[in-house]
Amino acid sequence: FILFSCDDNGIDPNTILPNVPVNETLFLNNPQFINLQVVGGWAYSKGGIKGILVYRTGSSSYVAFERACPHITPQACSQMSVKNSIKLVCPCDQSEFSILDGSPQTEGVKYPARQYRVTLMGNNTINISNF
Repeated sequence: FILFSCDDNGIDPNTILPNVPVNETLFLNNPQFINLQVVGGWAYSKGGIKGILVYRTGSSSYVAFERACPHITPQACSQMSVKNSIKLVCPCDQSEFSILDGSPQTEGVKYPARQYRVTLMGNNTINISNF
């Protein structure tokens, strides 16, 4: 038995969300990002379709996700928010996504949260951009 995997070269298979340019620099010393100074901390940022969630996964590692619900055409109710510091929730239908990797936690949801590249620019600066 051989398992084959398709390599999509970083292309987002989600055809529901529009592709928008993302290039945001965050200065972690700013008060709005102070929670990102500790592992497990998170913060919202501007950019993307409905904003960006940034989560600190390690001493020098971060993940960033689009806040637009990945399985719903953008609309008034489709901006996800963090619940209990462990998941993203879509208010349109209460679908849940992992804050660690964006994977859907609700049965029937096909797409994960759209992830953006995070680059550490210095001790207190990160850049978030499209893949």
